[in-house]
Amino acid sequence: MIPPAAAPAFLAGIGWGDAAILPLAGDASFRRYFRVVDGGRRAVLMDAPPPHEDPRPFIAIAEHLAEQGFAAPAIYGRDLADGLVLIEDFGDLRLKEYLEEAPADEMAVYGRAVDLLADLHRHPAADLPPYDREVYLREAGLLTQWYCPAIGLSVDGGAYVAAWDAVLPLVERNAVPGVTVLRDYHAENIMLIDRPAAHGLGLLDFQDALVGHPAYDLVSLLQDARRNVPPEIELAMVARYKAAASPAGDFDAAYAILGAQRNAKIIGIFTRLWQRDGKPRYLSFLPRMWDLLERDLAHPALGPVADWFAASIPANMRHRALEGIAAA
Repeated sequence: MIPPAAAPAFLAGIGWGDAAILPLAGDASFRRYFRVVDGGRRAVLMDAPPPHEDPRPFIAIAEHLAEQGFAAPAIYGRDLADGLVLIEDFGDLRLKEYLEEAPADEMAVYGRAVDLLADLHRHPAADLPPYDREVYLREAGLLTQWYCPAIGLSVDGGAYVAAWDAVLPLVERNAVPGVTVLRDYHAENIMLIDRPAAHGLGLLDFQDALVGHPAYDLVSLLQDARRNVPPEIELAMVARYKAAASPAGDFDAAYAILGAQRNAKIIGIFTRLWQRDGKPRYLSFLPRMWDLLERDLAHPALGPVADWFAASIPANMRHRALEGIAAA
């Protein structure tokens, strides 16, 4: 976590020349984050190095969310050529760690996160590309592209696509008009902050936002890849969202379809992070992802996709299968 070479000059140019640059975090992408401290002032330096990353979508969506009254980080400065952005520091209190210390608050805090989504979905969607069939299929295909070869399975990719083609129309019919979908709305990207007007929640990691179905971010929140959300919390929060937002169509079916699509995608991504990027810690999340995927596949709306999984990936080649391969 050595700061980028261009950081001192960038910070000096926007009035932070005397600040200390301290390591803060990296994530599953090429982005890195540093805390910038100058006396009583604090900010976060995002390092989004081109050509791998482009900070412009983050900036545009942050400004859109802020205009609608949500707590996205304010932008203090930007250097697009070097991929550097200085943003507001929301502190260190993520929803994930807060609930580890205060599990009795789980229902209340998730309630605030669901209310934020319902509020967001009442606003006009951002000017963004659609979360459409092409994107859904490309993402779901990460499972057959990365996970299946990693466990030594040769599967019928055409039948996999056909199964998704059979179920995705229900989601597409119910997604009009679309809402702003943040796409990574979960306990590690939600900060607890002192800002009641924004539900007391700060938003992060939304640079991949699209316009799509309102169930997607709810699935992201309640079928979390990195922490177990109790089933009773999930059920209560889905009911809370439906009561607040009155979504169109068969929302429960759309929730299950998008849950299965997202969880299949994440299984593929986490396999890629291990195999291609040398990040084996992501394998520890796969048992949870398979549990969630199998629960979604049990919904009647997922029949064709469930049949493909039953015929193509045996039970003993799911869950912890990759852990054994990685250890060998």
